[in-house]
Amino acid sequence: MLRVSDLSIVFGCREVVSDVGFELMPGEILGFVGESGSGKSVTSLALMGLLPPNAKVSKGVALFQTGSTTVNLTEVSEAQHEQLRGRSMAMIFQEPQTSLNPSMTCGKQLLEAVRLHTMAKGKQAKARCLELLAEMQLPDPLKIFRSYPHQLSGGQKQRVMIAMALAGNPKLLIADEPTTALDVTVQKGILQLLKEIRNKHNIGIIFISHDLAVISEVADRVMVMQQGRLVEHGSVSQILQNPKHPYTKQLIDFREKLSKTSVKTFVSDDFKPIFTVSSAMVEYESPGWFSKGFVALKNISFTLFNGETLGLVGESGSGKSTIGRTLLKLIDAKSGLIEYEGMALNTLSGKWLQRFRREVQLIFQDPYSSLNPRLTIGQTLMEPFLYHRLGGKTMALDAALQLLHTVNLPSDSLNRYPHEFSGGQRQRIVIARALMLKPKVLVCDEILSALDVSTQSQMLDLLQQLKEQLGLTYLFISHDLSIVRNICNRVIVLRNGYIEEEGAVEQVFNNPQSHYTKQLVDAIPGKNF
Repeated sequence: MLRVSDLSIVFGCREVVSDVGFELMPGEILGFVGESGSGKSVTSLALMGLLPPNAKVSKGVALFQTGSTTVNLTEVSEAQHEQLRGRSMAMIFQEPQTSLNPSMTCGKQLLEAVRLHTMAKGKQAKARCLELLAEMQLPDPLKIFRSYPHQLSGGQKQRVMIAMALAGNPKLLIADEPTTALDVTVQKGILQLLKEIRNKHNIGIIFISHDLAVISEVADRVMVMQQGRLVEHGSVSQILQNPKHPYTKQLIDFREKLSKTSVKTFVSDDFKPIFTVSSAMVEYESPGWFSKGFVALKNISFTLFNGETLGLVGESGSGKSTIGRTLLKLIDAKSGLIEYEGMALNTLSGKWLQRFRREVQLIFQDPYSSLNPRLTIGQTLMEPFLYHRLGGKTMALDAALQLLHTVNLPSDSLNRYPHEFSGGQRQRIVIARALMLKPKVLVCDEILSALDVSTQSQMLDLLQQLKEQLGLTYLFISHDLSIVRNICNRVIVLRNGYIEEEGAVEQVFNNPQSHYTKQLVDAIPGKNF
């Protein structure tokens, strides 16, 4: 149904995709894998006719069979591409939150797609929408139809996006990193749903991911891309069991490394508590006189010991980030006791609070949105140092240069802006900023979720190196159990605001006691490795 040959794409004068060729059969799932910048998404955008204004196809052919006719996607006009999009080919984007209109109900947005790509109107169109939502295995399709995007979970929003993509009964579906930001159980459900859609409608699917483990769960064949070139292709079993290209072997090695425990079991008797949480309850108040608040944490008790890395895992909404915010004193517990080095958090004020703010730092999930685009990296790093009056500008500059060296970035980074760095480099900058105040504790909230596996591996090595050099303590929040298994000493499994299970990483992963923990462990992708 799709034959691509010698496809090359340029951004201005720079070639970003070079001589890529592949075929896709009806009912087949073809996986595209590679690091950020390898050309996976750009290739798919070229097929959809959605390249940015400064990009163009410089050569190549993409023959797409639609009905009884065959069209060359590299030569059709914009008007012809508009006719193809939605009806013959559709795309699922990585982040449903930014793809859905927050001011419109999901039903209204789905109706728009159904009316645009089919002849259905009125009650018939609404019935088709409810049918699509039911096919996506969403609970209470009518409620989802009437809901706004912010009222749905990440997995539910992604299913609404898939329903919109299927509204026009396309023959080609492109899924661009559709599960990257989802927790393992939701990810498993989305992958299973895509396979069921393939089987039911016999559509061809191009599945794009930076993670070979995810690709291995869903794809029939795999295309490996590096720096805009196709370096290897074959069946999933062939690629995983007998890779030929050094880059493919490197990707497999990175994934195998992430799936192994690399730290020793933590012995708490040798270390003193740095945070002690006893029977804590956290409630988010709802606006309005008669609205009930939402209890996010219920009777939580645990200890974070000096020098350990404690992992928090669980599905979205389980309370992981709420624990992080509570320990950072960004929100207060409604009841219970939280102590930092023996001092109750709710009693800290004055110089003690200022000292606490220096000693407990946060690394955000998205480094790009947490960096001010108007400030150079030097200004960004020096700002907390000067704010806390740890010294003058000369001392702040020296500290910034030293930290850039510590996180393996060149000294000329000081005069550059955030947009001039890759995702992994920006994450190193955010870590350097957190270290400017010489903290004792770092709260890491999903800091690796958007990075490809090779960058994740580099960041894990850096975090472990910094921990040993500086004597840091980590609270590591993540939905990716492979990463938690690699870096953490102990792990706490959260569910609906309760602690479901707690213990050493090897104990929890190899012999989970809770049925819910077993579900999480079973949902980890990459069992073919």
